[in-house]
Amino acid sequence: MSKAVKTIHKIAGQEPISAALVLGSGLSAVGDLMAETVTIPFSELKGFPGGGVSGHGRDLLIGAMGGKRVAVLTGREHYYEHGNAAAMRPALSAMADLGAQTLLLTNSAGSLETENPPGQLMMIADHINYAGMNPLIGEATDRRFVNMVDCYAPDLRTKAGLIADRLGIGLREGVYFWYAGPSFETPAEIQMAIRLGANAVGMSTVPEVIIGRFLGMKVWACSSITNMGAGLSSENISHAHTKTMAVQGAEKLSKLIPALVEEPLSPNEPYESSITAPQKRGTSAIPVFRLILIGSGAFA
Repeated sequence: MSKAVKTIHKIAGQEPISAALVLGSGLSAVGDLMAETVTIPFSELKGFPGGGVSGHGRDLLIGAMGGKRVAVLTGREHYYEHGNAAAMRPALSAMADLGAQTLLLTNSAGSLETENPPGQLMMIADHINYAGMNPLIGEATDRRFVNMVDCYAPDLRTKAGLIADRLGIGLREGVYFWYAGPSFETPAEIQMAIRLGANAVGMSTVPEVIIGRFLGMKVWACSSITNMGAGLSSENISHAHTKTMAVQGAEKLSKLIPALVEEPLSPNEPYESSITAPQKRGTSAIPVFRLILIGSGAFA
């Protein structure tokens, strides 16, 4: 048991958590939805993020959300801060040790599709690790060879689609393109990302997905679209703009995430949902596909 876990047990008690949630730039308001919250500064937890990016919180919250006991990391450490792709491994390992079987990730991202403008959400179905870094480099065991097929849990994506339909929240699925940062992408890089099949671009999340799967957690992730990619609009792209626009996405995530935590898929119960798929360049319509999956009780 790590020193951080011992500290959390001492302050917040030893009751296991069902899920862990990591909040992205400008999305810390989602943590305000918790009840019976215990707040622990990252500075008191060995190995937790240093909180070096404005718009990110610096606390771990333990409390109730959607009727479940969850942990919320109000900020993250990015690869671009210190060149460490495994920066979030100690914190996420602590979440697994606390009992989390599900990892929910959020971020702010730039859209590569005019059909999904700022203020909308994009649920991540897959990613492209353009940065080329991996948080498992240096891991000595064969566990490092993580299978990344369906690394974004299909059943959680289906459930999120159902909830979004019910709540009237537009929710597209797409491929997230991880760019190391901290400088924003050039227009040429954005065009490359589009040609490679990406639908949104950002500077986080992918290392956490890899770590989460390494730790055996089911992973769900969603981007709050804050801007169009470089060269796709006349926006002046900046971190200040990202923080301002993230508020719109936070409002939608504040409705979607508690419901996602609250409503586990029942074993052997089929769910059917329509989710808007990304438009392919050169086609005339946005295809819609339907998913039918068997639930697995992810939050049980």
